[in-house]
Amino acid sequence: MKDCKITFIGGGNMARSLIGGLVTDGFNPQHIHVSDPEPLCLQALTDKYPVNTHSSNLQAAQDCDVLILAVKPQQLQSVVRQLAPEWNSDTLLISIAAGIRLDDIARWLEQDDVAIVRAMPNTPSLVQAGATALCANDFVSTPQHELAESILRSVGLALWVEDEAKMDAVTALSGSGPAYFFLVMEAMEFAASEMGLDPETARLLCLQTAFGAAKMALESEESTATLREQVTSPGGTTERALHELEDGGVRGLFENALVAAALRSRELANQLGEDDA
Repeated sequence: MKDCKITFIGGGNMARSLIGGLVTDGFNPQHIHVSDPEPLCLQALTDKYPVNTHSSNLQAAQDCDVLILAVKPQQLQSVVRQLAPEWNSDTLLISIAAGIRLDDIARWLEQDDVAIVRAMPNTPSLVQAGATALCANDFVSTPQHELAESILRSVGLALWVEDEAKMDAVTALSGSGPAYFFLVMEAMEFAASEMGLDPETARLLCLQTAFGAAKMALESEESTATLREQVTSPGGTTERALHELEDGGVRGLFENALVAAALRSRELANQLGEDDA
């Protein structure tokens, strides 16, 4: 990967996080090109990393080995259609725009054999603690699979999903998932404050507890159910609290939430995949 040219179309937060992860992994920033219509966005990038910046997408994309589409989903079709006339069939395209399907991108490029990877990173990628699912079309070679994985792995966990239809579930779980945990932490902090803890103490204890629980789960070979059982003493405080959550239907609420998110992901994919008039 060290000698390839990587181009980012879009220089926003997710592009910056990937660039930061690549540079931290030892990738030469001089091999990174970024295009964005906002001069201030490009300036913020060059203030931190000596990357090459462009106002023209076509100029940035010229002769690149990997092109990463890091624009809003609503902008993706126009960007891809702009790139189509000069598309190099040897280039690997990675889209991190939520909800846009592989076939739609290929159709907008007007190419039959484009190597495309669809990736769903989440916001903790901004602190190199992301979780990304990837899926590829049939034209992505083994080296390109490895290249795409290494790029996304620079900001956290990267896993392949063979069936693109499962990306809706990925969006519901890891894509939207940080917000669920933030809501739980918000609720726990509020409850602790109502019980008399000062807000900053409640915040720090809650955040460290969340971090510690996630770290234990990551480093343990036990299931999350087993870990929960291990910290739940019969007749103790944790058991009483969990009974309240279970009686309140917490499992059903989470299931309903993820199903709703997945359905919305599918709706957006259908809407955004339509050709512009």
